[in-house]
Parts: sequence; C-alpha cells; structure tokens
Amino acid sequence: MDFFRHRHISRLGPPALVLLIAATGCSSADDNSTTAVPSPDTKVSELCRNLDKELPQKVDGLGRKDPEPRSALTAGWGSPAIILRCGVERPPKMADPEVAEGNDPDAVPGGVNGVDWLMEKRDAGAYRFTSANRRAYVEVTAPAGRDASSLLVDLAPAMKKAIPEGIAD
Repeated sequence: MDFFRHRHISRLGPPALVLLIAATGCSSADDNSTTAVPSPDTKVSELCRNLDKELPQKVDGLGRKDPEPRSALTAGWGSPAIILRCGVERPPKMADPEVAEGNDPDAVPGGVNGVDWLMEKRDAGAYRFTSANRRAYVEVTAPAGRDASSLLVDLAPAMKKAIPEGIAD
C-alpha cells in the first residue's frame, strides 16, 4: 500500500508538516564524524551515486562536510552535522496505521517542494526525515536547532533529479 497516498493524509497536508518542521528544538546533537553506510542492492546504489553527484554544496547555509567512512551513499553538512544516508531500509513507521491516519505525533507524513517525507521526532529535539514515493529511501537527520524546512527545500532539486518517483523495493 502506498502509505503517503492514503486518503486520510490529505487532512494533514503540507501546512501541518511546515508547522512541525518549524518547531525543531534548540539543543545540540552529537557531532559524530562517523556514519553507518547503508548497503542497498545494485539498482538503488546506482540511484544513490546519481544523488551524490546532484547534492548541493550548501544545505541550510552550511558547507558540505561528508562523514567517515567516505561513501557516495552518505553526505553531511555543518557541525553538528545534517547527515544524509541514501539506500536505507524502509522505516517501520511508514507501515504504521497510526501514522497513516495522522494519529502519531512523533511521525508525520508530508511533502516539501515535490518530495514526500516521513518526519520522525528524535531525542533532544533532533528530527529524522525519510523520503517516500521514490525508488530509493533517503534518510536525512537534522540536529536540534536546524531549520528543517530550509534543508528539505535545499535537497528537493537533487532528490527530484536523481531519485525517480515510485515505490522502493
């Protein structure tokens, strides 16, 4: 089932996502310089390599500073870092009926500039966004205090160009 095209999602809409994104906290997150590299299949890996070529040098005004180990499947910006991982597994919350019905305040579906995302609250005011309705799942973690709406706007052109619409396997 296509989670984000469920008929009840339209009641939530982009304005609710923008409000929740704007409510990101002000505390800091860990500034780890290492990130787990996903291990997707060959088809998704190729999409991720295409995404890496399209990613902007700046996100939310922060310069690109990729985490270790270096990989075309990961990217980072700033410190504490905004981290992107391409080719991650589908998050369990995407299949959660409570989320689909808009009844889970810690996981909210929505879209930003033509890219659908699942937004999940994390510890200490951080957020995790996972792309939906694309041929590969892309996860973006934003530390507390970052302008999540700005970073998703900055990433949208690369996502639309490199990761085609559809359902990831």
